[in-house]
Amino acid sequence: MWRPWGNKKMPLRIHDTSSPFSCSSFKDIQHLCTQDSSASSKRNANVFYRVRIVNSLLRSWGPARTWKITDSVSDPSISIPGAEKRVVVYFTSLQVVRSTFEDCKTVRSILHGFRVSIDERDLSMDSRFLNELRGILGQSNLTLPRVFIGGRYMGGAEEIKQLHEIGELKKIVERLPAAEPGTCVVCGGYRFLLCNECNGSRKLYTQKSGFKTCTACNENGLIRCPSCSCNFLFFFFVNIKAKILG
Repeated sequence: MWRPWGNKKMPLRIHDTSSPFSCSSFKDIQHLCTQDSSASSKRNANVFYRVRIVNSLLRSWGPARTWKITDSVSDPSISIPGAEKRVVVYFTSLQVVRSTFEDCKTVRSILHGFRVSIDERDLSMDSRFLNELRGILGQSNLTLPRVFIGGRYMGGAEEIKQLHEIGELKKIVERLPAAEPGTCVVCGGYRFLLCNECNGSRKLYTQKSGFKTCTACNENGLIRCPSCSCNFLFFFFVNIKAKILG
C-alpha cells in the first residue's frame, strides 16, 4: 500500500546566501555595481596621480634641459654683423633632396609664426649665398637650413625644432622688433628683381668689345631687392674673403 504523505519527512533546503553568484534582491545588484564603480574610480585616480607626477618631473627638468640646448647651440663666436634686429635663414627651395627641402620648409614655417623680420637667403636663387655662408661658418661641407637670430648663430633644423618644442625659441625671438605688416611693394616678397643692366639675359653688348657677361647680376640674371635686402657691404666683404681663402 501507499505510504501516507503526511508521515514522510521531507528534507529542508536553505538558500545559501554566501555564494558570490546568488542575488536575492535589486539591492544586492546595486551594491555590486557600487563596488565596481569604486574600484574603477580608484584605478583612474592612480592613473591621474601618476600623470601628475610625470608632468611635475618634466616641468622641474625643463629649465635644465633648456639651458643645455641653448648653451650648446648658440655660439657667440659665429655671428653676422648688422643682423641684430632680424632673423637670417639660409635655405634652399629646390626639391632635389627631399629631406633637406622638408627641413627648410619646417624651419621657415616655425620662424614665420613669430611675425618678426626675416631675411631669407635662398641658395638656389643666388650661389653667392653659399660662399657667404662658408665664409661665416668656416666650413666647406654645409647642410641646410642654417639660422641666425639677432646676429647669433643658432644651428640647423634639429636645433630650431628642439628650441621650439621646449618654448625657448619664442623667448629668443621675442627680443627682436616686430616685422612691418604687408609684403615688399618693390619685389612682392620675392626678394629678387630682374637685372636692369641686362634684363636677365646676363649678356651686355658694346661696340668696342662686343658681347660680355653682365657683372651686376647673379647666374640667374637677378639682383637682390634694394628695399627688403640689407647689409650689401658685408655681403661683398664675405665674398671677397671666401675667394681669398678658397
